[in-house]
Amino acid sequence: MDNNLAPHLDELTRALENVDENLIKNELEKLLSYRVPVEEAKRTILRKYKSSVLYPKNIGNLKANSKGLEITGRIIDIQNKTVNVKGEKVPISSGIIADSTGACYFTLWEDMSLNIGDALKIKNAYTRKWQNRVQLNIGNRSEITYLSDESLPSVDEITRQNKKKLFDISFSDIYVNSMAIVVELYHREVNVKNRKTTILEGVLADETGKLPFTSWTPLEGVDIGKVIQFEGAFVQTFKGVPSININESTSLEIVDSTENLPFTYETASNTSKPVPIKNILNKDGIFEVSIEGNIISLRSGSGIITRCPTCNRVIFKNKCRAHGTVEGYHDMRIKAILDDGTGAITVILNRELSEIVYGSSMYEAEDIIQNTLSQDAVYEDMRRRLIGKYLGVCGNSSNTDFGPTLVAKSVWVPDGSLDDRVHNLLKRLEGVTYG
Repeated sequence: MDNNLAPHLDELTRALENVDENLIKNELEKLLSYRVPVEEAKRTILRKYKSSVLYPKNIGNLKANSKGLEITGRIIDIQNKTVNVKGEKVPISSGIIADSTGACYFTLWEDMSLNIGDALKIKNAYTRKWQNRVQLNIGNRSEITYLSDESLPSVDEITRQNKKKLFDISFSDIYVNSMAIVVELYHREVNVKNRKTTILEGVLADETGKLPFTSWTPLEGVDIGKVIQFEGAFVQTFKGVPSININESTSLEIVDSTENLPFTYETASNTSKPVPIKNILNKDGIFEVSIEGNIISLRSGSGIITRCPTCNRVIFKNKCRAHGTVEGYHDMRIKAILDDGTGAITVILNRELSEIVYGSSMYEAEDIIQNTLSQDAVYEDMRRRLIGKYLGVCGNSSNTDFGPTLVAKSVWVPDGSLDDRVHNLLKRLEGVTYG
């Protein structure tokens, strides 16, 4: 090989440290013999062997759709089952793997006996997104090496190390520890394997926010107003937001001394203070978050809509994608884009809240359609009345394929004058240069 190409070969060898140097050399010479420019040849080789490059990652920093990962972790939970793949029954294992930085679900597509507590190094794994969470996939090209038991924290240490405030708990968490006060509590009967079981449901709160919780085990002494400290609680998703799941393996105790806590029942149970919209744009989902801002746009689908009487989906021309031809019923909603100067988010208001904000009832809106013979008349009237309106909203936010969305539970007109808002905006713009 030409000495002028030696630096390029050296660069490729360093980038593809797990690929044989002679193989890289032969590939480079072959491409150059076809008169492929050297930089394009290098890019081609990198693309071809990129999956062979291993990227050591902490589990807490995993992102979806990554390849060539090297993971060190301990099996926290595992289940073996058989799935049907192209007509053949294939044994797989799925569970939870964790290290000192976090935990994630995994699927092992090989017939391999793994047990809870195994410490492993996994090479050439990849990730994807599944049910709003990162899932680690271990395929037939992956390598698994057993490590010494002392190389990683124990199962108990791992499941009890992730201490967080409620606002910071996200879909990436699987086990969490926290301290919070019970602000809502009620019992509900459910059927589990044809047996009626009573579970506890409610809402926990601290000085940062609120989260729903479910307990599948009796919580003796726990009631509204009690502060609890829990370790090893399981994080699930509930209508697009994180939810705390308490079971037999969760360690829980009632906190008696609450004088020095940064929250009380009164402060924690109140509607949360508005946060800048930018703070929630990158969060998977937040329970009962409050924002304030101006309506800068109204999205299509606002106004009078028709829903399926069975599933409540929005339908067009009495056609439901799940139930075929149906006799729909009218409803009203507003899909507004709210902007506070730090970011923008889509806010969805149900009929009750839409009537409050719009200033007219659904029946009055239907009269507008009848009088104008236009289905768009209500939408246009909403735009005329609402664009620029300053609004406060509290509800659950989620980040879906359609972008950040907040489903409102309550709305209000914020206190404070226009002068105050202009002053706050100018304060945020201090130091910003233009040109």
